[in-house]
Amino acid sequence: MIPTDMSPMDREVPKSPPTTKYDSDYLEEKDAGFEVSAPGSFLSEPHKSYLIQRHGTLDLDPIPSMDPADPYNWASWKKIANLSLVAFHACMGTFTAAAIICAYEDIAEELEVSIQRVSYLTSLQIAILGGAPLFWKPLSHRFGRRPIFLLSLLLSCICNIGCAKSTDYASMAACRALVAFFISPAMAIGSGVVTETFFKHERARYMGVWTLMVTLGVPVGPFIFGFVAQRVGYRWIYWTLAITNAVEFILYIFFGPETRYIGADVQSRSSALKTEYMSIRRIDPTPFKFREFWHPLTLFTNIPVLLAAVAYSMVFLFCSVLNSVEVPQLLQSKFELNAQQLGLQFLGLIIGSLLGEQLGGYMSDLWMNTRARKIGRKPAPEYRLWLSYIGFLLSIAGMVVFLVCTEQASTGKWDVRPIVGTGVAAFGNQVVTTVLTTYAVDTYPQDAGSVGVFINFVRSTWGFIGPFWFTSMFESVGIAASSGVAAALIMGAGFLPMALMHWQGQKWYSKSD
Repeated sequence: MIPTDMSPMDREVPKSPPTTKYDSDYLEEKDAGFEVSAPGSFLSEPHKSYLIQRHGTLDLDPIPSMDPADPYNWASWKKIANLSLVAFHACMGTFTAAAIICAYEDIAEELEVSIQRVSYLTSLQIAILGGAPLFWKPLSHRFGRRPIFLLSLLLSCICNIGCAKSTDYASMAACRALVAFFISPAMAIGSGVVTETFFKHERARYMGVWTLMVTLGVPVGPFIFGFVAQRVGYRWIYWTLAITNAVEFILYIFFGPETRYIGADVQSRSSALKTEYMSIRRIDPTPFKFREFWHPLTLFTNIPVLLAAVAYSMVFLFCSVLNSVEVPQLLQSKFELNAQQLGLQFLGLIIGSLLGEQLGGYMSDLWMNTRARKIGRKPAPEYRLWLSYIGFLLSIAGMVVFLVCTEQASTGKWDVRPIVGTGVAAFGNQVVTTVLTTYAVDTYPQDAGSVGVFINFVRSTWGFIGPFWFTSMFESVGIAASSGVAAALIMGAGFLPMALMHWQGQKWYSKSD
């Protein structure tokens, strides 16, 4: 029988031969040379019967308990509905930050500040989105994911109303900062929710849903709100965000059950329903420790997670942040676009991200599962990295096309080639995003929530710094030549470190265990 006080994070691969064995440990023990029996032989007969009835197989990793409240035992529709809400919530972080990009000129004119200063309203949110989850993660660990998400949506709604009512730059910046702080939890905790809900063989596919929504928030925001700013004014951007927060709050009450499962005696369906939806209380009595609020940053010493985070963040900086925040400066004046036309320039990023997720998510799982069937055991996490090289190369190619073609385009005459470039770069970015995030979680599964917070911190830090030097780079070396800078940094801080990780990664994290 599975010990009932184990959290989902604890039900991952053990660091040493356990005294009580589970099916999920079978392959690891076999690889380590231990004498093992066939999968499922260490479960009680009632437990086996429960799993067969619920899942149709004993080949599960990790092994669920016999409790209906255990998220691994939920019906597929319930898991997907919950993930959809969490992923959309995560999307709202970057979506909100990028929402005003198409309205920079309108905001600058009304508040009587420069466009460069207005762009800081986006940079400010990016910075806070990176640091705020350090505060939310320990709270979600003690009180559960559901209360934190509900609180996040309610307070974000209130602060977005404050943005809509702001009459000067300072008050709008303050409200934007508060929105970023309150909307941020799902951007980092989402990786923990995926790990707490889905089995390992399907994790990349659903991790990809979460990462895709975070990525899509950047281009979809200005794409949609370009129409809003052009037709009814930019303040309706904030009203729409507030309404969206309120609607998701209501949906989450009914379709967002608690995924933080500590373990309990086997429950009935009625008590499981109460635990998942109606219980707002502290579910983990462990006392708070101050170090928990900065614990994810200790992953700077975890080489596989660090390199994956840095490599992904460098691609994200150019293929997502530069391709969105700098579009008004690069394309709006060049092609003489209004807010609505400017929003349409983000269509390439949206299409590229959607297509890239097919390779980074679904095909990534298929890639790993096919290899597992061929060799008769689970392949090392490094095998997934083969797909990341495609992403790095397409990211570089897309940035070269975007920047070179932007400089070559005739002033006042719209050219589709830069948009094609952003689409190619977005495809590569999404492949790198999903593959490296899944790889980082696979190498450190015992604390997937901290991995998500850490990656989000590194990504957002890079994203915050970038807009401060992008303009200087364009002025110093030129728009086309800047593609060489992007290519060099992606290759040097992304492609080459991942090649090294592919070669030595298993040794590094094996030693750390």
